[in-house]
Amino acid sequence: MSEGLRERKKRQTRQRISDVAIGLFVEHGFDNVTINEVAAAAEVSVNTVYNYFSAKEDLVLPPEEASPRRLADIVRERRPGESAAEAVLARLREEVRGRARRVGLDEGFGRVLEMMRAAPTLTARLESLGHQMTDALADVLAEETGAAPDDPLPGVMAWHIGSLHALVLSEIGRRTADGERPDEIAAAVLRLIDTAQDVLGERVLAYAVREESA
Repeated sequence: MSEGLRERKKRQTRQRISDVAIGLFVEHGFDNVTINEVAAAAEVSVNTVYNYFSAKEDLVLPPEEASPRRLADIVRERRPGESAAEAVLARLREEVRGRARRVGLDEGFGRVLEMMRAAPTLTARLESLGHQMTDALADVLAEETGAAPDDPLPGVMAWHIGSLHALVLSEIGRRTADGERPDEIAAAVLRLIDTAQDVLGERVLAYAVREESA
């Protein structure tokens, strides 16, 4: 179904507010810009900003791009015959090859990353987000494998997968901060993912394989 005019206008307004806000945050610092200033620069009301973004941090880390259920959702959507780890590895490769904004490989992310690292509330949110992703993944793995409540295996497997995800994002961030171009970073990170897959071993890679359809 094609996007209606109302939905398109709302999406465009949301994107404009986000773009304006990030531009201001990069120029002046996240903590030095108010929501009132974002609204004025975007030529909307303060209420309109809050209609689209419930918190100031959401302007930089929108829930649809920085969801605590990211890993859990990737695993839930995996194909028949694919394990939990394989699904996450495949998604990471896809996003890195596509230079996705979600993993920080779009042009201009370097200055955004600097701004985020200088803002304690954003760095704290990113750290908390990583823990929430791992916890949500552990719950999905426990549910899908029928693990007992006191079985530590789903949590251990979620930690391995979550650590791999964090490693990839950290490497992208490090290379971005060093001034490397997205194409250079993508090539290096794809090699990193291949190496990480080799290290994970069969126990992790064969865990929670989705059954083939009958």
